[in-house]
Amino acid sequence: MGDRQEYQGKGLGLVDDKGRVAIPSALRTTLAKNAPRDDGKDGGTVIIAPHPTYRCLIAYDPGFIETLKRECEVRDEAHVAATGASDYNILARAGAAELLPFDGSGRFIMPAFERRYARIEEVAFFHGTFKWITIWSPRVMIETDGIDPFLKEAVEFQCAEKGIVL
Repeated sequence: MGDRQEYQGKGLGLVDDKGRVAIPSALRTTLAKNAPRDDGKDGGTVIIAPHPTYRCLIAYDPGFIETLKRECEVRDEAHVAATGASDYNILARAGAAELLPFDGSGRFIMPAFERRYARIEEVAFFHGTFKWITIWSPRVMIETDGIDPFLKEAVEFQCAEKGIVL
């Protein structure tokens, strides 16, 4: 796993009526390196899941599955130690992931339920957090308490540059 690249960067992706969206370039390049196609062609596999805390999505490569599973098991063990009972929601939420192909341009079809859950409509804000990529509705990100003001201003700036009114 030492060859796995970390996700850094941010950008907007326009979402069409069918849910097609392109992962911004810097993040797409890292994802393609972490999840190359078996046939050697451009593109690869992206996994989309609900964020463990926020009303947004996370995206990651198949090589991160074991790490995420271990992190969830550690959180559940801490819950067992504190309460005497397992919190099955920890693993259930992480396991509610969709493996999706993306093409050489980073386009993939974001599943309808996941878009609905994250309140993503015409635009999605992608943000690298080293271990995964968060995918936000810009409006939801701005309205969410506890999000870094830099990120909120970054999404406002990028939307304004594209003429997207929030």
